[in-house]
Amino acid sequence: MDFSHDIDHCLKVLQGGGLILYPTDTIWGIGCDATNAAAVNRIFQLKQRPEAKSMIILLADEKELMQYVAHIDLQVFDYLAKTKKPTTVIYDGAIGLADNVVNADGTVAIRIVKDPFCKHLIKRFRKPIVSTSANISGDPSPATFGDIMPAIWQGVDYIVQHRQKETTAHAASSIIKWNKDGSVTVIRE
Repeated sequence: MDFSHDIDHCLKVLQGGGLILYPTDTIWGIGCDATNAAAVNRIFQLKQRPEAKSMIILLADEKELMQYVAHIDLQVFDYLAKTKKPTTVIYDGAIGLADNVVNADGTVAIRIVKDPFCKHLIKRFRKPIVSTSANISGDPSPATFGDIMPAIWQGVDYIVQHRQKETTAHAASSIIKWNKDGSVTVIRE
């Protein structure tokens, strides 16, 4: 499928500090430049979400992690290679990101995407992108594009056309915390 038109529009919006509504490797998300605190703040306002609740960051590949996490236990890559479901990992030692996407304890939630659209967008943008469910905080996460509320559509600067017609319900990612001793704490299955 050709999504180059969507990619071009997303790049313009992201570079200008705007918000996009886009399909991810899990559910539809609201995204922005994860290094732009003002853009991140717009997502908190749109979702009516307290800033204490952090958001997930998407990267295109493993090597990008080195730019945004101070110390990486390489065993995490073996763990991720064995997982079937998209998995978000909470890492200690976040660096190079907007302060408001980093938890108060210095951790950050990052998922390396396999979805071709997301991978292509992130590689072209050359920065991580925020991914948070396309809903008002507290409401159910949308399983399909059709489940997204009009308030969300109206609050973003670009809505991706790619995959809008899909009717297959999607679920949020698994979330794990990678502990300093190499053990794993499952946050969400």
